[in-house]
Amino acid sequence: MAEESITFIGGGNMAYSLVGGLIADGYRAERVHVADPDPAKRMDLANRFRIHVHEDNRKAVLRAAAVVLAVKPQIIKSVLEPLGPILREQKSLVISIAAGVREPDISRWLGGQIAVVRTMPNTPALVRAGATALYANEYVSQNQRDLAESLLRAVGIIQWLDDETLLDIVTALSGSGPAYFFLLMETLEAAAIELGLPEQTARLLTLETALGAARMALESDEDPGRLRLRVTSPGGTTEAATRVLESGGAQKLFQQALQAATTRAGELGRLLGEQ
Repeated sequence: MAEESITFIGGGNMAYSLVGGLIADGYRAERVHVADPDPAKRMDLANRFRIHVHEDNRKAVLRAAAVVLAVKPQIIKSVLEPLGPILREQKSLVISIAAGVREPDISRWLGGQIAVVRTMPNTPALVRAGATALYANEYVSQNQRDLAESLLRAVGIIQWLDDETLLDIVTALSGSGPAYFFLLMETLEAAAIELGLPEQTARLLTLETALGAARMALESDEDPGRLRLRVTSPGGTTEAATRVLESGGAQKLFQQALQAATTRAGELGRLLGEQ
């Protein structure tokens, strides 16, 4: 990544993770700025990463090649409107990681004709195992796309989308997805304990099984369906278990869950745009 100045508006967990990823990848700390109203957060970030911290958003974004919006969606309009003239004059790239806030609304609040990349990272980015989708508007140059991609790659894998509306599905799949897996792990662990396993053993075996299955899927050329069949012996224990899950409508429940999350993501985007 070119040594360009990057500013984060908001110093919460996701910004902390992205800053940590940048520094770990060799990005120079003196090129990184964070603005946050909380003095404790500013002090923590400055002490941990030796970066520049600010209370004033406008001061923080001066001469920034990219500005990362890492604030709550409900306040993003009030944060953006005062920054519009500065960012348009500087031709800064604006990268939004605010869930549900759509690119046309971000552009409108900034005054229009500005380079915006909207992203949907997920919480495993906090441990540099994230999965992020990105969408760029027509004003984003190739160099700016490269900059956004390098930033998000510091905390996991990335995928570009040509259609912003697909981010609602991404929100349902990878954005909310960790919660689905946590629920499954929670359920398996509780069932094993009820059947007699010690709590610590049930927890460890559950977590390691989830990790191992994910690693196998990542490293295999086969899709998850074929991998499942490979570990399902006819008449065996796995077949007995998966038959129960299938007869209970597990596949349909997950389809309905993703549809519900996708629908809600669209509703929230419309509500935020009406601010």
